[in-house]
Amino acid sequence: MSEENEMEDQNLFYEPTENDLELSAWIVSHTDRWRDYRDQNYLDKWLEYERIFRGQWAAEDRTRDSERSRIISPATQQAIETRHAEIMEAIFGQGEWFDIEDDIRDVNGTPLDVEALKAQLMEDFNRDKLKKAVDQIELMAEIYGTGIGEIIVKMEKEYAPATQPIPGEMGIAAIGVEEKDRVSVKLVPVNPKNFLIDPNATSLDDSMGCAIEKFVSVHKIVEGMEKGIYRKVDLGTDGPDDDIEPTEEVVSFQDDRVRLMTYYGLVPKEYLEEMEDEEDVDLFPEDSLADEYDELVEAIVVIANGSKILKAEANPYMMKDRPVMAYQDDTVPGRFWGRGTAEKAYNMQKAIDGQLRAHMDSVALTTAPMIAMDATRLPRGAKFEIRPGKAFLTNGDPNQIMMPFKFGATDQTNIQTAQNFERLLLQATGTVDSAGMPSNVPRDAGAGGMSMAMAGIIKKYKRTLTNFQEDFLIPFINKAAWRYMQFDPERYPAVDVKFMPTATLGILAREFEQQQFIALLQTLGPDTPVLPLILKGILQNSSLTNRQELIATLEQMSQPSPEAQQMQQQQQAMAMAAAEANIQETQAKAQKAQAEAQKAMVEAQIAPEEARARVIAALSNNLNENNESADFERRVRLAEIMLKEKDIDSNERIAMAQMASRTQQ
Repeated sequence: MSEENEMEDQNLFYEPTENDLELSAWIVSHTDRWRDYRDQNYLDKWLEYERIFRGQWAAEDRTRDSERSRIISPATQQAIETRHAEIMEAIFGQGEWFDIEDDIRDVNGTPLDVEALKAQLMEDFNRDKLKKAVDQIELMAEIYGTGIGEIIVKMEKEYAPATQPIPGEMGIAAIGVEEKDRVSVKLVPVNPKNFLIDPNATSLDDSMGCAIEKFVSVHKIVEGMEKGIYRKVDLGTDGPDDDIEPTEEVVSFQDDRVRLMTYYGLVPKEYLEEMEDEEDVDLFPEDSLADEYDELVEAIVVIANGSKILKAEANPYMMKDRPVMAYQDDTVPGRFWGRGTAEKAYNMQKAIDGQLRAHMDSVALTTAPMIAMDATRLPRGAKFEIRPGKAFLTNGDPNQIMMPFKFGATDQTNIQTAQNFERLLLQATGTVDSAGMPSNVPRDAGAGGMSMAMAGIIKKYKRTLTNFQEDFLIPFINKAAWRYMQFDPERYPAVDVKFMPTATLGILAREFEQQQFIALLQTLGPDTPVLPLILKGILQNSSLTNRQELIATLEQMSQPSPEAQQMQQQQQAMAMAAAEANIQETQAKAQKAQAEAQKAMVEAQIAPEEARARVIAALSNNLNENNESADFERRVRLAEIMLKEKDIDSNERIAMAQMASRTQQ
């Protein structure tokens, strides 16, 4: 190739402007200081946490200088995996892990099919393998204490088999492949060792910016240049940097890769070319510190190999949000970086490793054969080896020249001490294993003691789950929906909806609630009216594949058929008629008793008059013929006395009858 052609090829590359150089220097100077702060405070511990999780030994991890054993206890690995599995089960175990609430006031009267939007989002998330990305992010949160993810929007081509009829040919079709474009919103896990953030910030929203560093293959950058995503710049190569590798490796591959840093945050507006034409009013002197930060705009800047800008533009997203989410596995107030399971278990892990390694070193001294010899009485050039059938040549009595040497017996309490340390590790991390829980609960505690022990563990899991939902899951779903609405408006109309997490219980908590449902069912019995509700709760907390079908069948069984409803209505009508007949019968008996009482009262009132009439009749009968007037007068006085007594008795009977009548009324 001639020199002129070489010059033409070199001129094809983008020549950075003065603004580009200043912007690159401004971002790199800030991120270098952020990296130094992170490395000095966290990097060494993160590397050790990773070695503990992977079971890798390093010389700097020794608990004492004379340590020879390299064994690493799997206690922290078990705690991390247990918590990770529980959180993942809580997020995705129930199938549907988010729900949508339609905010009708902000839809401008447009009806929205919430279920269709939810199903469409779920389908796209499954295509982009969201669960796998969340699994990696949550695992890194358990190890390093902070889970970080980046949203990448790209246009992907989809291929599907299709059949199309051939024009002009009846009944003949061509079989081939149909190609179409699809907007893909991917969630990319970010290792905390590859993430930089303003040390003054406690969250992504209040930070000046954040940056993601990683090594990318050269062909990916060239592909982006060909598509117009990146500027065509002369890349060159970058030196090794093991600190931003995703995992520790003995030898890192150094060829055909570019160190890429993507910055999301605020930058001086004057450095962005598309905003140069806007007039700004200087509020601060040029030589002051405030002048550097007075006009900042949200931007996305991609820098290759620490100096060459591949892309610099204002935030292109319609909500002006940063496509990064982060959450703390366990909250540390006033700090961005959280506390993970590895940090909680660190002290006990070191104690367990030290105890086990001391035991292994002691076993090596007490089990390997050792012997003390008189070197002056051994044959010249003798090589001492121990094996079956070995013969030793000595210049004299072997009992006097060679003597077995032992340090003593290995103390077996070392293993018991290590087991106690492991129990403390499980206590520190809030995890439980199949053998640890029964041993930690007293035997006489019963189901109540087990419930109390399980409740404490479940509450700790819910803390982490709450952090994940509030700081990561819901922000991601919102941002992903906004990306779809902006770049794929045909499938996703721009509407205002609210997303809600539905995952609240892990497998441990669900099993605990299942036991409570079963105990409640045993207490109430099979005839309780709340039996369908209890059975529905048991099915909802189960992990059965046909759970929804069983719930639908149970709801259908709990709703009576039309025939049963009609029969039930007839039975209710008959019961009401019988009750009304009983009421009428009771009223009739009361009226009869009232009439009898009135009759008795009338008879009581008539009785004195009848008595008087009988007395008068008796006075005029059987008089003494000799002395009729005297006999008549005597009878009259006697009758008056008797009538007075009868009047008293009659009045008493009348009063009693009246009292009885009033009582019946």
